[in-house]
This record gives sequence, C-alpha cells and structure tokens, in this order.
Amino acid sequence: MDVFFFLVPGVMIAGALFMASRVVRRWLQLGAAWNSGLTAEARCLRTYTTTYGGGGDTSVRTALHHVYEFTARDGRTVRFEEEGGPGTTVEGDYVTVRYAEGPEVVATALAPRHGRAAAGAVGTLVFLGVIVAFCVGFMVTYATVFQDFPG
Repeated sequence: MDVFFFLVPGVMIAGALFMASRVVRRWLQLGAAWNSGLTAEARCLRTYTTTYGGGGDTSVRTALHHVYEFTARDGRTVRFEEEGGPGTTVEGDYVTVRYAEGPEVVATALAPRHGRAAAGAVGTLVFLGVIVAFCVGFMVTYATVFQDFPG
C-alpha cells in the first residue's frame, strides 16, 4: 500500500516535468522565430476552433486554430498550425510569418511579444514547480511520519 503514496506523486511529478519541457521548448521556438529576422508571406489555409471543458459546472474554453502555408527562402513549402492567433484572420488571408530555418522550420504568425511570452512561460513554470514541490513534500512527509511506525 505504501507504493501508492509514492507512485501517484511520482507520476504527477513526471507529468509536471514533461509539461515544463514543452513550455520551455515552445518559448525557445518562438524566440528563435522572432529573432531570426526571416519573414515570409503565408496564406491561411484553414481556421477552426476546439472547445474544452463544459462538463458539470466547469466553464467552456474555446481555442482558435489557424493553418498557414508559406515558402521558405530555401524553396521548401512549410505548413504549420498555430493556436491563439487573431480572430480576424480567416481562410484565404495573407499574413506575415516569422520563422527560423533548420532541419525543422519553426514558424509563427504571432507578433513578437518577448515580454509576454517570457511572463507566460515563467508563470507556468512557477506553477509546475509548486506542484513538484508539493508532491516531493508529500512523499517526504509520508516517509517520515508513516515509516517510523510498524504495521
């Protein structure tokens, strides 16, 4: 039974660390695209929304997605999807995208907002750090309190 009190927090820690790696990766990708100086004209191929929540008394969250396509300066056609773009961009519109070259082209149609991106990433990382600290504290407390008593 003791395994349960270490397994569940361990899985939560692993999930939080995975999410933290995804947040840092996206933050670095945005920074690379914004700082590269490379821009291209992209066409919005498709827009759609996804909804989350709404079960019971929870609120519904709707996310707007755009699918863009552009030609990189090396001639490759790049298609990418992005969440959270402006609601005024519709299918067929042309937008300026910023991208970073490499084996995998990283692109964004979002305007450069380094401070906002940093604040969002740091806030999320702090939240995930609190989750990890709570789980570690729980496991240490459990081990300290309940491992001293037999049975």
